[in-house]
Amino acid sequence: MAFTTSSGQTRSSLAEINITPLVDVVLVLLVIFMITAPVLQSGIEVAVPKTRTVKEITEQRLVVTIDRDQQVFLGDQPVNIHDLAQKLHQGGTDPAHQVIYLRADERVPFGAFASVMDAVKQAGITNISIVTQALDTKGIAGANQSQ
Repeated sequence: MAFTTSSGQTRSSLAEINITPLVDVVLVLLVIFMITAPVLQSGIEVAVPKTRTVKEITEQRLVVTIDRDQQVFLGDQPVNIHDLAQKLHQGGTDPAHQVIYLRADERVPFGAFASVMDAVKQAGITNISIVTQALDTKGIAGANQSQ
């Protein structure tokens, strides 16, 4: 942009914004969020049991979590155990082909675990994977198939 001064000289404005650094920063932030988003599975703190055989989780599925206080969560939302079957059935997919990951704290009594498994099966879902952690490495979560 050019303008003329009172003495008749033409000068250009120095107010042009260079957007190249802005685009670079935005792209770097985008890459960072794309890499970290799949790692952030759930905000619920659960110490899953450790096993020798673990299959690494590769696809995104619906997760039912039981924390150490025996509270049940569907995804990140708390849910009443009596409403769990109904909420799972509302998913809109065929329950026979739906896969559920079940995360439970290792201190949860088996009775609470069995109640949640029963509620999932009442929804018609029979393909339930139990999330565990490998014995030798920390931070790698996996799932063991249960049908």
